[in-house]
Amino acid sequence: MKIGLVDVDSHNFPNLPLMKLSAYHKAKGDTVEWCNFLCDYDIVYKSRVFDDTYSQDEQTVIRADKIISGGTGSGNNDTLPDEVEHIYPDYSLYNCKESYGFLTRGCPRGCKFCIVSEKEGRQSKRVAHLSEFWRGQKEIVLLDPNLLACCEHESILQELADSKAWIDFTQGLDIRLINFDNIKLIKRLKIKQIHFAWDNPKEDLTDRFIWFKESTGYDYRKMSVYVLTNFNSTHEEDLHRVLTLRDLGYNPDVRIYDKPNAPEETNSLQRWVNNRRIFRTINNFADYDRKLG
Repeated sequence: MKIGLVDVDSHNFPNLPLMKLSAYHKAKGDTVEWCNFLCDYDIVYKSRVFDDTYSQDEQTVIRADKIISGGTGSGNNDTLPDEVEHIYPDYSLYNCKESYGFLTRGCPRGCKFCIVSEKEGRQSKRVAHLSEFWRGQKEIVLLDPNLLACCEHESILQELADSKAWIDFTQGLDIRLINFDNIKLIKRLKIKQIHFAWDNPKEDLTDRFIWFKESTGYDYRKMSVYVLTNFNSTHEEDLHRVLTLRDLGYNPDVRIYDKPNAPEETNSLQRWVNNRRIFRTINNFADYDRKLG
């Protein structure tokens, strides 16, 4: 068969389901390529992580006997068949030098801005072994939503440490679940930068961040914290989290919920904070905002 692939997001981040589908069909002897809208295909797979807020679906007519759309952004919560889900990804599709995958799925938090609990369950469970998607690459990019909530997280951290690869927890670790035991394992990992999140301004995580920094000795270059804005928070609450994190020695990273409808003040805050050179040169947001007029 002739298989076509469409990465609807096209955000320069590898689409894991498409890499797995490519590997699956190539193993069956099928021809796999990025969809050329001038060609005919037996099957075309369209994968989409983000919704219309961030990604616009392709409107070009696709010439295929069958079109299959999937991914969170498509509104389709179907999962890949096991024989596809657990296949080693075709990294050549994106010329990846890193490995990408999930070791756990699910999250107990049930945050209203996040679809993970609804889609994957309110419990973090181990779903794969590292060897399923890693074969000696120098960097492992993990997509797990809440790895530390998994009851097997210590063995997973040990497995990652034994790999000797650089580890990137893209979705962040849960600072509320850091303890004496797992912090020892985290310090054994090769990490360029570790990510946490402070999403709820009503929850004071200051002491947790202080304890982690004191326990590891990491400085701001190694610690980043996602700060959710435009979701049940005021500008003052957003600014408080940003400045608190900076004072504690962390790099805040402002994320905007429903960005197209966010206040300009929130967009300005993101531009100020996420340009780290400006953020550490202009200490006050009011001064930055005044310069912009």
